[in-house]
Amino acid sequence: MNKKIILGIIAVVLTTAIIVGFSFYNKIFGKAITKNGLLLIKSTDDLSDVASKLNQFIDNPSNFKWVAKKKNYVNPKSGRYELKKGMSLNDLVNLLRIGKQKPIKLSFNNQDTLEKLAGRISKQIEADSISLLQSMKDSDFLESNGFNEKSALGMYIPNSYELYWNTSSEKFRNRMLKEYNRFWNEKRIAKAKNLNLSKAEVLTLASIVQKETAQKSERPIVAGLYLNRLKGNWPLQADPTIIYCLKQINGQEFVVKRVLNKDLTINSPYNTYKNTGLPPTLISMPDISAIDAVLNYKKHNYYYMCASVENIGFHEFANSLAQHNRNATKYQKWISQRGINR
Repeated sequence: MNKKIILGIIAVVLTTAIIVGFSFYNKIFGKAITKNGLLLIKSTDDLSDVASKLNQFIDNPSNFKWVAKKKNYVNPKSGRYELKKGMSLNDLVNLLRIGKQKPIKLSFNNQDTLEKLAGRISKQIEADSISLLQSMKDSDFLESNGFNEKSALGMYIPNSYELYWNTSSEKFRNRMLKEYNRFWNEKRIAKAKNLNLSKAEVLTLASIVQKETAQKSERPIVAGLYLNRLKGNWPLQADPTIIYCLKQINGQEFVVKRVLNKDLTINSPYNTYKNTGLPPTLISMPDISAIDAVLNYKKHNYYYMCASVENIGFHEFANSLAQHNRNATKYQKWISQRGINR
């Protein structure tokens, strides 16, 4: 074999080696992710599931599986991962292997029941509504933290919270307990004591204020009115508690736009027309503005209120029964003219 042939063979081998080497390098370190996006890996997903989900982000999922096995990534960690256009498979596998997730901003507002709250949360994290509800209603957890199934809703303070998508139902519940304890700082506890109310009682009154008016500017006035009634040992006579009773009887989706006189005779500890003092527990989930409206109530001499027919969405307040009756007559006439019977 002459020298030219040998050099030719060597050149071919080197060229092939370079091509193969570049191909392997490009497969591992070349740009692979074709667009920005989020990858959700469930706790039950295996490597094939992950590869399937990556179909929309990479041209060749088999290359991902090859790189993953080379880097000993065989048991995926669940989570919510942010993918950026131009990432290599090496970067991707490293991201998934160490479980470097992108946190989410979980939020919820005034959910009336634990069932509704569980449904709302399940749309934002991996845990389903059933497991969430089971954790929320866990009797051992509730008892050890001073709650029961009726009062448990008060533990969840409506807000936005940063956490991971794969947070379990138990960890979510425990996180909300920490947020509850953080919310009830020394200042708020001191204000509650000045009102001679416990945290649970503040939440109960706040839940009534929450349902009574959607106007945040009006809530301290409404809170002050109810506190006047409590101090005078008057019944609260709060229509939201009657609506709560009706929903307990007829189902949570029962719509009530008008409280009737016959409703005021319902035999329930939540009926604030028949019973003095606060109901046994809160009737809905109050938001922070309603809670702080109670703690920072407006001092005044009002004992009566009625929905306004001139300023829709607000109330007319009165310190005499005669003035209240005039306001109530106007409202009853107004609501009847609109055919609202229930």
